[in-house]
Parts: sequence; C-alpha cells; structure tokens
Amino acid sequence: MSQGKIVKISGPLVVASGMDEADMFDVVRVGDQGLIGEIIEMREDMASIQVYEDTAGLGPGAPVVTTGAPLSVELGPGLIENIYDGIQRPLEVLFENYGSSIQRGVEAPSLNREKKWHFEAELAVGDEVEEGDIIGLVQETVVVEQKIMVPHGVKGVITWTASGEYTVEDTVCKVKQEDGTEIDLTMMQKWPVRVARPYKEKLMPDMPLVTGQRVIDTFFPIAKGGVAAVPGPFGSGKTVVQHQLAKWADADVVVYIGCGERGNEMTDVLNEFPELKDPRSGESLMKRTVLIANTSDMPVAAREASIYTGITIAEYFRDMGYSVALMADSTSRWAEALREMSGRLEEMPGEEGYPAYLASRLAQFYERAGRTISLGKKGREGALSAIGAVSPPGGDISEPVSQATLRIVKVFWSLDANLAHARHFPAINWLNSYSLYIDRLAPWFAENVDKEFPEMRAQAIRLLQEEAELEEVVQLVGVDALSFEDRIKLEACKSIREDYLHQNAFHDIDTYASMKKQYLQLKMILNFYELSRDAITKGAALNKLAAMEVREDIGRFKYVEEEAIDQAYKSIDSALRSSINDLIAQEDEDL
Repeated sequence: MSQGKIVKISGPLVVASGMDEADMFDVVRVGDQGLIGEIIEMREDMASIQVYEDTAGLGPGAPVVTTGAPLSVELGPGLIENIYDGIQRPLEVLFENYGSSIQRGVEAPSLNREKKWHFEAELAVGDEVEEGDIIGLVQETVVVEQKIMVPHGVKGVITWTASGEYTVEDTVCKVKQEDGTEIDLTMMQKWPVRVARPYKEKLMPDMPLVTGQRVIDTFFPIAKGGVAAVPGPFGSGKTVVQHQLAKWADADVVVYIGCGERGNEMTDVLNEFPELKDPRSGESLMKRTVLIANTSDMPVAAREASIYTGITIAEYFRDMGYSVALMADSTSRWAEALREMSGRLEEMPGEEGYPAYLASRLAQFYERAGRTISLGKKGREGALSAIGAVSPPGGDISEPVSQATLRIVKVFWSLDANLAHARHFPAINWLNSYSLYIDRLAPWFAENVDKEFPEMRAQAIRLLQEEAELEEVVQLVGVDALSFEDRIKLEACKSIREDYLHQNAFHDIDTYASMKKQYLQLKMILNFYELSRDAITKGAALNKLAAMEVREDIGRFKYVEEEAIDQAYKSIDSALRSSINDLIAQEDEDL
C-alpha cells in the first residue's frame, strides 16, 4: 500500500503527492473518513483522484491510501432484485444501517455475506475445468438461475466439490492447477469494471430483440446484442420508452442504470417494477432486474463509474448464456460528468467543452454489447443489448454527445417534441429514425412471423414517406387538389399513424403487442388501402370508403387480448371485404 497526502482539492477532484507506488485506476481511500476514490491521472508521484463522495471538509495534508486494486464489482448470487449506487454499494442496506441520507465514508458489502444459497454441484471430483466452465447452479430467484462459473485464469482438475447451503464466501469447489497449486473457488468473483469480460466468439446479430412496441419491432428493430440510441428533448418520453423496453423486451435479465437522471424517475421504477408481472413467467419484473441508481443529486464523479458498473454486471449474466438488456438513462449526464472532471484536470477541451476522448469512451462502452459464445469447453450463447438515452440540450442532436453516439450505434429512435405535444406516444419520428439491422433481420421475420412481413414493413414506410410529400401539397393547395388515389393513401397513413404507431404504455393490453398481433394489424390496414384503391377504380365513393364502420374495428384491434386475435382478425377482415363490396355494388346500382 502507498500512502500520500492531499495537496489540492477542486470539487470531486483531489490531487495527492507521494503516490509513486500507486497505479492508474487504483481505488484509494481519501481523508480520515476513508472516502472512496479512483486515480485517473498520474504525473511522477502526483496522483489526480476522482472522489465518489462529497469532499466538503477535506483539507491539504489529509492522508490518501491506495488499496492496490482497480475499481471492481462483486459478481455472484444476490445481484438480482438489488439496487446499487454507481460504485455498487447496496442502497437498501445503507438505508437500513444509516438512514435515508448516506453518510460519507460508509461501506457495505455488495453481496450479502450472511445469506446462504443452495449450491447444486454440476461437476464431480476428477473433472477437468477451465475458465468459463459451470461448476454449479444457484436458483437466485424464481426466474433467474445463476450459473457459478470458473473464474478467469483458472484451469485444472476438481479435487473437491459438494452441493449444499453456502454463503458467497464459502468454498464450493477446489481446483488443482497444472502447476500443482490448489485454488478454493467460491460463488463470488470480482471483476474490474473498466475491463471488458472476455468471450470465445462474437456472433452476427441476426435475430431481433422483440420489445412489444409496434413502432420499434416493425419499423426500427434492434437485434439481440445490438446497440441503440434514444435521443430526444425534455418531455419527449425517453424514460417511458426505456421503462417499456425494460418491462417487455425479450430479455432474461434487465440491468437499468439511472445515470444522472432525476431521483423521482428512479422512484417510479422502484414502485412500478415490483407490481408489474413478467408476461413470460407471471412473476414480478424485479425477479430478473438489477438497478444501478446514481441520480442527479448524487456525487457527479460516481456517474462515470455507474455506466461501467452496470455493463460489467450485464456481461456477467451474458456469460451465463442469458439475453441481457441494458438501459442507460442517460449517457448525456455521464458525458457531463466526464466534462466536469476533464475541466478540473485542466485538459484541453474539445467541442462544447467535452473532452477530446468523448467519442472513444462512448465507443468503448457500446462495443461491450454483442451476441457472444462464452468461454469454457461448452460455450454458451448469450447476448447483451445496450440501449442508451441521450438528452441533448434543447433537443439539438447536432451537439457532440448525440453525434458521437450516432456514429457508433446501429439503431436511432428519434424522439420528436412535436409528436409528444400532440400526445402521440411513443414519440418516435418515423421519418428521421432508422435501423441498420433491417436487412440482416429480414430472414428471421420472414421465417418466424410471415414471409410477407418484410415487404409489408417496406410498403408501410413507403406510404408514410409519400404522405409527408403529399402533406406539403395539401398545405399549399388543399386536399381537394389531390387525386382520389392519393386521398385514400392519406386515409391509410392516418390509420398507420393513429391506430398502429400510437401505443398506450399505460393500457393493460395495448402496452405490449406480440409479433403476430403486429403483423395482423398491419395487414388489416394495408388490406384496407389495397381494397379501397381498387374500389375507387370501380367507382366507389371516397367519402363512404373513409367513413366505413369497420375502420373503427381496425383501430380498436390493438385492444383485443392475445388469445382472441385470430378470431378478431377473421371477423374484421370479412367485414372489411363485405363493406367494400357493398359500396361497389351500391355505386353500380346508382349508375
């Protein structure tokens, strides 16, 4: 251990001398209270330290002691259902021990040291193991079975293991390595947060992360193991979009990072998630969720660590073979923490004061997502999908954080303030958004939804783009100047926008739509367009086509329960064709 003394304090930045034995990114204890900090710059024996707690009251000459280890997280049974701060201190434990205000310098183990878990050994004495192999199972919650893996750098033969009740610090397996040394393995392992966990192979993203949100799944899908950005101005629904994805995405485990956002938003998550039922298991969503809370009133330096803490935990579950969805809300607040620390370090500022390494730091974070084959003799396929909210000041996505993010991610869900003000949610603008996974995911949709689905999606997008062009004409010369065919196109697009793309997150049924339901509803709307266009050529009246009662049924199809969608579709489709045939016949009689 190296001990130095404080020579300078600037907010969360502390500079200490006499630290020549310390290393970059070492965790240190600052002052008599032992505040937690991390070395972020070294110059000879001078170390610049970002302190993850309030530095008020510290003075020059106070001691600084390095622990000799980088900032790491504890990984093992007990992560699920927990809520941590940015450096993985369990907030519920701190609340029980110290009250609602976290005192400086307080500590609590990230994983409960007293609780006993039932460990079911998977291997026997004499079995050879290497890093990544599963040595046993622990049923952490009703939903998540934690797979206890051989830690990194261990390879050898098992000399002892036994099923039973153990704490995370108890030995559950002994391995004799090739050099003859015997290692005791516990259910807990530590991993430095700034180092990506290794894997055997990275796979191509060729299957979607189904979210149950029509505008996302149909028009701008994200692949399992993909990366997406949700930029938008204040009040456009970023947080609700992320909540919806956390609730309904086709993921085994959710890691939600509240990074610099308002405390009441994290409170909403804490209040909602235990009450919400997982559509697949019927259990509470908290049974497969880990929460990282570093709200705007918490120390700014810990925001930077919270992103890495969250993605390291997500990688751990990915290595077990799970599909993990990571929500970061928001990377803009994380970037602001980078900017503040960079300014205090007196580094050369980049655009808008952000550090010159902003883009590379963002890339390092998003690059840790992916669909992978884990280490071990029997590698497991897992996926880590990262979805980051971006909060550009004034909604201007030309600012550095948004632009650096867009250069990295493959999916861009552009939230629109005008749509939000018009009460259209999710307020994802269908003209500005994009997904670069569409071509790669098309075979999956054709095989698992319907072979027509990729073409239907392309047709719907084409109609909405043509609608935008027609709206400009309408504003200039009025709707009467359009042909009947263009006017029925506007009616179809109105149905796509208001009935299909609009989705009520607070409606018990409409909050989630299966892929089959999305396909049937879109097919009904496109059938209406095609049949109506043919009917116009046969003399049917436009105003009567637009006013058909069956259009109300098409719009209300999204409120039909999943069990009844087949019957509802047949009934509405039959009524649609019958109504249009009646209108054509009526026009023939009039003639």
